[in-house]
Amino acid sequence: MQLDIKNITKKYGSNKFGLRDYSINISTGILGLLGPNGAGKSTLIKIISTINKPTDGEIFLNDKNIIKRPNHIRKILGYLPQDFGVYPNLNAYEFLTYIAAMKGVGGKGLRSKIEQLLEGVNLIEVAKNHLNTYSGGMIQRIGIAQALLNNPKILIFDEPTVGLDPEERLRFRDLLSELANDRIIILSSHIVSDIETIADKVAIMKKGSLIVKETQNNIIKLVEGKVFETVVSKDNIPNFKACNNVVSSYRIQNNFRVRYITERPNKNEQAVEATLEDAYIYLVKN
Repeated sequence: MQLDIKNITKKYGSNKFGLRDYSINISTGILGLLGPNGAGKSTLIKIISTINKPTDGEIFLNDKNIIKRPNHIRKILGYLPQDFGVYPNLNAYEFLTYIAAMKGVGGKGLRSKIEQLLEGVNLIEVAKNHLNTYSGGMIQRIGIAQALLNNPKILIFDEPTVGLDPEERLRFRDLLSELANDRIIILSSHIVSDIETIADKVAIMKKGSLIVKETQNNIIKLVEGKVFETVVSKDNIPNFKACNNVVSSYRIQNNFRVRYITERPNKNEQAVEATLEDAYIYLVKN
């Protein structure tokens, strides 16, 4: 299965762009879509999901144009938007049954399918409670379940771990790993840790454009030998951050341990092992 996105542009008004001449090929497995807020991730996802149309460009699913024939992807698509909403007076069973009907999913096995999904997202014990009693993280898990109702071959998640606690994030990652063998999964986030543990490939975006799409290892190679850690005094930390590409810092008594990226380190500093977060910060800031 192959998604070919060719020269997609989304223009708002006379001089504002959500995407600029964006091209990418996506095949079976998990693609992590990384970028700061406003990078165009949600715009791209809504166009792939046929919710919005591009100003220019084409998208092909196995050589069929889904801009002209959106139903070709809709029937095999599972989608969790960033702003997912529910009907608060329904319980989980009722809500998922309603969504199943909207997707054309039914039959004798539907109840069993819903129970299986609720078990998978750890909501079976509260499945008969009205959704207006659910926390934000529980609503997000209902959103994950509804995306899987039609056994989709293409799954798209836009900021899916918002509101999930660490245990539920781990459960979600395990679920995606199980599904990835024969599906295209697009996982969009601005949180690197959501991506680095499961993505087969990573696409980094900025201001509506694709910076790079590669394996994690190949992206990390871009900053190998350029990542350093040092100790900076509390008084000097503002100036250090202003003059250097800082990835992170944390306080140690009256000093700060700072991780930063540079090609001209101070004397006697040793490079540390680079990570995907280092590469992401480097690419987005440069």
